[in-house]
Amino acid sequence: MSIEAALIEMLRAVPDWCATMIIASLPISELRGAIPVAMGVYGMGPLSAYFFSVLGNMLPVVPLLLFLEPVSDFLRRFSIFDLFFSWLFERTRRNHSERFEKYGTFALTLFVAIPLPVTGAWTGCAAAFVFGIKFRHALPAIAAGIMIAGIIVTTLTMMGIGLADLLFSGIPG
Repeated sequence: MSIEAALIEMLRAVPDWCATMIIASLPISELRGAIPVAMGVYGMGPLSAYFFSVLGNMLPVVPLLLFLEPVSDFLRRFSIFDLFFSWLFERTRRNHSERFEKYGTFALTLFVAIPLPVTGAWTGCAAAFVFGIKFRHALPAIAAGIMIAGIIVTTLTMMGIGLADLLFSGIPG
């Protein structure tokens, strides 16, 4: 059973709108997984799928932005975590600092908006923390990125559902 199928099965007793928000709030799926599930499995319309997915994807953003630093500081007291965070921060700064320095919060918005693996709100919050982007700048940048990603994923999902309907409309069921 795939992760998606297991998650859908676990959320079977939860109302569809709530299940969509839960799926969107998880780091493994975010709204990139929630919108197709909302439209394809739960039969939601595009606007409802978009709304509940964006809302769900925003749920962890404020706590992540507020608590990543204190949690990181606490964990760095232990040598294994200090090594991990040092490696992570150095690698992230080395691979992405030029873009973030050049484009600032706009880069953060684009990073969150691109619906690819290892991009999204959770990683955007981590990037904001690593690059020292203040909460008042990071929150609107990440929110804008989530909304843009939602538009992209909703559009692609609608195109995919439309294509599937077209391909399978003539097949007797």
